[in-house]
Amino acid sequence: MNFRDKINKIVATIPKGKTMTYKEVATKAGHPGASRAVGNLMSKNFDLNIPCHRVIRSDGKIGNYNRGGSKAKLTLLKSEGAIN
Repeated sequence: MNFRDKINKIVATIPKGKTMTYKEVATKAGHPGASRAVGNLMSKNFDLNIPCHRVIRSDGKIGNYNRGGSKAKLTLLKSEGAIN
């Protein structure tokens, strides 16, 4: 399984109401130094089965979102109960 497939598989398992950081996803995929690569892959994700909006930055900021920007990401995360 290639890196992209590993990342997509991990992100697809993040349940509604939960988040993971880019670093946590990279670490779980066996590449702890690849958080930037995870962010890059998520920025190009348009598969609705991969909830990329549930992946956030390690500093607590939500980061950007390729389907409407950070405002849309924030709205989605709030509606799912992942953040207040």
